[in-house]
Amino acid sequence: MSVTHLKLYTKPEVPLEAEMISPTVFASLSQSGIEHLNVMHGNVKCNLGDFFKVTGKGAAEIHVEGDLSGVKLIGAGMSEGKLIVDGDVGMHLGAGMSGGEIEVMGSAGDWVGPEMSGGRITIKKNAGHMVGSAFRGQSTGITGGEIYIHGNAKNEIGSAMRRGLIVVGGDAGDFTGVNMLAGSIIVLGELGIRTGAGMKRGTIVSLQDAPILPSFEYSCTYHPLFLRLYFRKLRENGFRRKIQDKHLNGKFKRYCGDGIELNRGEILLFER
Repeated sequence: MSVTHLKLYTKPEVPLEAEMISPTVFASLSQSGIEHLNVMHGNVKCNLGDFFKVTGKGAAEIHVEGDLSGVKLIGAGMSEGKLIVDGDVGMHLGAGMSGGEIEVMGSAGDWVGPEMSGGRITIKKNAGHMVGSAFRGQSTGITGGEIYIHGNAKNEIGSAMRRGLIVVGGDAGDFTGVNMLAGSIIVLGELGIRTGAGMKRGTIVSLQDAPILPSFEYSCTYHPLFLRLYFRKLRENGFRRKIQDKHLNGKFKRYCGDGIELNRGEILLFER
């Protein structure tokens, strides 16, 4: 299978908006066509070739190399193919993507996969705020797809999410699942404060104990069989060391809320 290679050789001095780095855009382009795609360096229009060395024509798989922490919107609107980033990446990774797969070997900035509807994003290290969330002023976050963060993530994970799966292998910040409409968030480390504030439906899971808002009510302690399926899947996707047999076979404390909304959401905390 042919692969398009991009290597950053000019580090942007201000944020570089490069939403065209996507198999969906590259698909039918020649090497020259890819090099002449427009990017925004601050408020200046430039060519992609001014910052990246391009090798190969458009293909279903793209490999990008370099410190892309100052590059935004990579994979935005992506609907097919695979995108691998060998390094860190900036904000708005995979914004609005509907299909395909993005894999980042380093860390990612804020707003990973905002308002995505399908596809899969994997971050091997840490992520910033607003993973899988709605943009400010919008009522709905992600409506499908999967996001896997192997390290830690910051505040407002899954804000207003309606469907999909978000997994954080490390710790989560505050307001995880705030205004959540539906979907599943699994945190294998610790949760911050105000988890599930304003959630209507959906499931938030943690393998650690956590502070629970007073608007959530303890329901029961039981063994949710559906989590066995999730955990087995996660073991196959790089989380084997963090999910032990006791988690597969153990019980979880169930809290229902948020009482100020529909009271149909749930937070499940592993009972040690």
